[in-house]
Amino acid sequence: MDILGGDTPHSQRIEDSNVAPAARADRPPVVLQVLPALVTGGAERGTVDVAAAVAAAGWTSLVASSGGPMVREVERAGVTHLTLPLDSKNPFVVRANIERLGQAIAAHGVDIVHGRSRAPAWSALYAARRAGVRFVTTFHGTYNFSNPAKRWYNSVMARGDRVIAASRFIVDHVVRHYNTSPGMLRHIPRGIDLDRFDPAKVSGPRLARLAKEWRLADGVPVVMLPGRLTRWKGQAVLIDAIALRGKRDLRCLLVGSDQGRGAYRRELEQRIAAHGLETVVHLIDECSDMPAALKLADLVVSASTDPEAFGRVAVEAQAMGRPIVATRHGGSLETVLDGETGWLIEPGNPAPLAQAIDAALAMGAEERQAIAQRGIAHVRANFSRELMCARTLEVYRELLAEMPVAHPGIAAAGGQVAA
Repeated sequence: MDILGGDTPHSQRIEDSNVAPAARADRPPVVLQVLPALVTGGAERGTVDVAAAVAAAGWTSLVASSGGPMVREVERAGVTHLTLPLDSKNPFVVRANIERLGQAIAAHGVDIVHGRSRAPAWSALYAARRAGVRFVTTFHGTYNFSNPAKRWYNSVMARGDRVIAASRFIVDHVVRHYNTSPGMLRHIPRGIDLDRFDPAKVSGPRLARLAKEWRLADGVPVVMLPGRLTRWKGQAVLIDAIALRGKRDLRCLLVGSDQGRGAYRRELEQRIAAHGLETVVHLIDECSDMPAALKLADLVVSASTDPEAFGRVAVEAQAMGRPIVATRHGGSLETVLDGETGWLIEPGNPAPLAQAIDAALAMGAEERQAIAQRGIAHVRANFSRELMCARTLEVYRELLAEMPVAHPGIAAAGGQVAA
């Protein structure tokens, strides 16, 4: 059975082989991360960042997925990408992927397998157990567990030798619903690229290009909700809040792809028309320059009606010095300093959101600058990419130190990481 490969220098095609991996004590550690595909998203971004950090540490870094536009980023960081049909939920494919991943583990001498999504994590779990290597997961969301079958399917993300959670909210969720020992959990908040999300590095021409593309008028405040068009992200709540204000003194931008959810997009368009807000609220497709987009905003909104596992939008907005209004549940409780870097409001209710919009737009320049400075400092202290990667590598070191033959120079991290 083959692992399908691409034609780039770092892509691999692996044939059946009886070659044993090198002795673990004689080489740098090898880490394999496994996910469905390398497309846009928080899990994908975290995978790429950690893969690059593993390579930068002098270890061997592998990522297995079905491919996608972010493969180039992986390969530019000196990371090997293995192309596998890991985006499939077909039980027969999932089962076959156990063998495929087993081949990869043997051929590359993998020490740690890191599962980042449920279907590929099932394959990775069995492949890692058969090979006798460590298995770690990142529990990225609450997932749907409305019946025992779904709960069982989700449970693979709680079966790692260590389970990484992006927020204390997720730590509590995993302990409560999956009976995971707290000692196996590691709280590691997601991190963002502070070189990219730096207001000082966003040039005037970048802002002017987006403002022209989106037909933004000078002097008109911009309220922005970034996020894919899906019901729980709360776009409808924001539209209702804008209508409730009874004013037409701003532009509201809903920035994000519908990802094939055409019915929901049409529903939002109809809602905008019903409120007579066609000149106020605009649907914007995916934006490739989110730092510039956020800098254009006077206020950023995260109106999620379901709890965010972490809430990257709130962190990126604060990093760009923008006030944030977010709903008072989930990860937002840990990323937004209520009354200092933004406002936390009741989820699903347009009235407090309308009030928060009014309060944000009424701020003077001095108050706005103070919020910006607090937000930037808060993110730089707690949510950098470098901090996330360093903490993840500490989890890897902790697992390596537990192996029968430890790598030279690997010391146990000990205890919970940033718990």
